[in-house]
Amino acid sequence: MTDRSDRTRLIAGATRRTPGRRPVSPPVERASTLLNDSPAAMRDGSIGPTYGIEDLSAGRELRTALAELEGASDVWLVPSGLAAVTVPLTALLQPGDQVVTTDALYGPTRRFLHRHLRPRGIDTVFHPAEAGTDAILSALTDRTKVLLIESPGSLTFDMQDVPALAAACRARGVLTIMDNTWGAGLAFKPLAHGVDVSVQALTKYAGGHSDLLMGSIAVADDTVGKPIFETIEDYGWRVTSDDAWLALRGLRTLPLRYAEQARSARIVADWLKARPEVADVIWPALPGSPAHALWSRDYTGAASLFGVVMKDGDTAAAHALMSALSLFGLGYSWGGFESLITHETAQLSMRASPPKLAGELLRLHVGLEDPADLIADLEVGLAAWRASTD
Repeated sequence: MTDRSDRTRLIAGATRRTPGRRPVSPPVERASTLLNDSPAAMRDGSIGPTYGIEDLSAGRELRTALAELEGASDVWLVPSGLAAVTVPLTALLQPGDQVVTTDALYGPTRRFLHRHLRPRGIDTVFHPAEAGTDAILSALTDRTKVLLIESPGSLTFDMQDVPALAAACRARGVLTIMDNTWGAGLAFKPLAHGVDVSVQALTKYAGGHSDLLMGSIAVADDTVGKPIFETIEDYGWRVTSDDAWLALRGLRTLPLRYAEQARSARIVADWLKARPEVADVIWPALPGSPAHALWSRDYTGAASLFGVVMKDGDTAAAHALMSALSLFGLGYSWGGFESLITHETAQLSMRASPPKLAGELLRLHVGLEDPADLIADLEVGLAAWRASTD
């Protein structure tokens, strides 16, 4: 039934009626060689995979669940979130083409554009992170074949009017690819808003347990999907059955974790916003944020990832704060059950136009711990900050 919620549909796929007795989750099949009943069957793809590099039971089930979540005609799995972005760029761009994207782009994606695509004759134009729809569209040229959207943008969480951009690009014959890891295919559905290719790092929220690396690529139009599939096939970008099983396990509880972590994030963000040591909290879901209006219009939820701009300070002060914490892990990535903190001021220097912030930039990911305990932990960290800056 199409009127069921995502929360229900992600579970219902596991309990659908099939002939015979079976486990709730598909088996983990570790196989390279797949044996056949006859010589004629060996190349017959209609009866299932012919070799272990293709998706086996867990991978096929995960793709089906993601396709339903994303509203996609097909979804492919690749070994990382970064690969989910680089594969469609590789598939859809040719020498002489141009891609337009935000100056707030995820660092490794930016590196791929410079280090891999540029030597192959594909140029990139970066628009300002805070640019509006008209300014972004004005950056398109006759050579532009792809608008790469990352909304909210990395580190500063700038948001774009995705439906307006997708409609305008479609009218101009420009394809749109959106990194929707923050929305997790749940709070925002790019394909339903006109985007051609929706990608996300399943490493983050879908996996949910910080124990796998994986990305997904979803399309609604098989014409766009064909070169993406062929690129995956030709390069051999595949995932293991073990990892696919782990991602499928995490996907079943995604709506509950996503909502609960956002609830806790709001409590922590409100508390930090009121602190005298903090100049700003950058989170589209927070009332008063410059991106709040777009978020309120288009999103049904929020990732528990946000920026904290301190008042003045330096690297030593940021490190003192982080070192004093006991509940926030010091590690990259996000979307798992655990809270994390990183110091991001240095990364802003990668941009052509770094934002002018009041002080050091920290990035917090709020996990499933009790928010009261996280706040108590941050109290200790802020005391260390004050001692370092006095």
